[in-house]
Amino acid sequence: MKAITLTGRDLHAEHVLAVAYGASVELDAAELPNVAATAEYLAEQVKQQQPLYGISTGFGSNADKLLGAHPIRNSRRSGETLLDELQRNLIITHAVCVGEPFAPEVVRAMMVIRINTLMRGHSGIRVETLQALTHMLNAGVVPVVPKLGSVGASGDLAPLSHLAIVLLGGGEAFYQGQRMPGAQALANAGLTPVKLSHKEGLALNNGTAQMLATGILAVAKLQELCDTADLAAAMTLDAFAGRLGAFEAKVHALRPHPGQVHTAQHVQDLLKDSSLMDIAYHLVPKFKSWLPGCWPDATLDALNFDIAWDWVPLDQRHGREKFYQRFKPFRGGKKHQPQDSYSLRCIPQVHGAVRDALAQAKRVLDIELNAVTDNPLIFPNAGEGSPIEAQIVSAGHFHGMPLALVMSYVKAAIPVLASISERRLNKLVDPATNDGLPAFLIGNEDGTESGFMIVQYTAAAIVNDLATRAHPASVYSIPTSANAEDHVSMGANEARHVLDMADDLGKVIAMELYTAAQALEFRKDMINAARRLASQHDAASLAKKIHGAPLSGTPDFDAFMQEVEALRAELAQAEEFTPGRSVAAALQYLRQHIAFMDADRAMDGEVQRMVALVEHGELLMAARSAL
Repeated sequence: MKAITLTGRDLHAEHVLAVAYGASVELDAAELPNVAATAEYLAEQVKQQQPLYGISTGFGSNADKLLGAHPIRNSRRSGETLLDELQRNLIITHAVCVGEPFAPEVVRAMMVIRINTLMRGHSGIRVETLQALTHMLNAGVVPVVPKLGSVGASGDLAPLSHLAIVLLGGGEAFYQGQRMPGAQALANAGLTPVKLSHKEGLALNNGTAQMLATGILAVAKLQELCDTADLAAAMTLDAFAGRLGAFEAKVHALRPHPGQVHTAQHVQDLLKDSSLMDIAYHLVPKFKSWLPGCWPDATLDALNFDIAWDWVPLDQRHGREKFYQRFKPFRGGKKHQPQDSYSLRCIPQVHGAVRDALAQAKRVLDIELNAVTDNPLIFPNAGEGSPIEAQIVSAGHFHGMPLALVMSYVKAAIPVLASISERRLNKLVDPATNDGLPAFLIGNEDGTESGFMIVQYTAAAIVNDLATRAHPASVYSIPTSANAEDHVSMGANEARHVLDMADDLGKVIAMELYTAAQALEFRKDMINAARRLASQHDAASLAKKIHGAPLSGTPDFDAFMQEVEALRAELAQAEEFTPGRSVAAALQYLRQHIAFMDADRAMDGEVQRMVALVEHGELLMAARSAL
């Protein structure tokens, strides 16, 4: 991959993702003089022996301790000043995270974000230290950063210390897939440890890089999952032979939330060329369990289902004459109602609101990507005669609340998207709501099969788990550093939760796709079986599929047979019913990995394959290829 050039001013999420998954970086040579000038300015101010926070004073509640020229006890390292010791100790004592380590892509994202902000030239880091961090990233040395330990104010102190400690030759790192001591990883990569100078420890560990890196990765994943959720919804709509009116552009022009408008158009695009959507009610048969002799010939008898309609008698049509002039008097799988349930009709409003939450998060993350987030801030060009306090300013850019709050917003959106997906899944398996499909999407003629029953259980369990995890971490501050840091953001927890929850959202969407594929094939096969019956046999054969038929010789019988013949002719003349072009492409790709379930079988491996297909974006790519 092409190297990403870092200037400190124009880093984008796409760059972070590229580096996270293997791209190298290079420092813009034109910006390095600014970095060097700030470090030189800082060194000059240190010589004046002024109280400079985190440089010639202690940290946090130790900020009132001005460092002397000599240690009080003679147990310090020889050749190391108190200023040097301050920076080294900051890193080695703050690397105290616990838990499983972050994935390498998260840590690499943290590294590129930290390098980029240091390129702004307001942190006091030397060029050689910044280059050493860059070499470590490019060499593939990935510090071991445990997940738990940041409160998200004073930045991500603990996780960033785990990152920086490897630069000093401590801690642990992954190198070429192996976990080893940090010093060994540096040596194996041909690198040497760094000795920190004024403020460099603080420049390395005082910032929002962990929460920002996790947020960038999470939002990117969720954006793809929004598109995948649209695909799952489109496949479910095709399986229901749903109504497209709720997705028309003129409808959404009246309430033009950007995510809503985008979702409506995307679903329409996915369903382009579908002949199942908006199908006439009377053409859709309902499922009937297969029995011997239910079909009139061997070809049709090979099917694993039967089909049926209900006839509406003449004396039950009073007041509905115009309706039955337009639609033939047969009730099959589609209810005679002009609108679908909320989980189908409100896809643009719900999926779109999630998209808008992600757009707001992305706006905030994009600003943070090129922000300076450590403390104190150094302004070497403040002008002659400016007091030191005006040029080295203590502020609060490390506070993660801007990120924490948008991550709380996204966190609340995740179970919303999972919930509507699970509701669609449930409609598909429930014979009371699935518009004439078999219960649990399986033939079950002998009463021994469960079909897709427990797929919905699993999805429901995940939705509940996501909902219980959606409580915002950002509303619960726990003071730290002896109350010197008395309000914190908890943004690192928030972003980490969102990244983890995104994976589980993908599992729910995978469950819907798995189920919708089964339902869609049943719907398509049932309607096309009706076509074959109508085109190959006379009205008498079709009449056997219709309940409520009057007896031969009764006054209504001739009218009944005329209406059956009209239904037969319409079915026989119809083209084969097919789903939307993109939906069909995704279904075809899915069927290369998982076959239609015509009888109960072990599903655990299939579910895992479905989750992988969603996680790797394969079904989405198949659908996009047909757009």
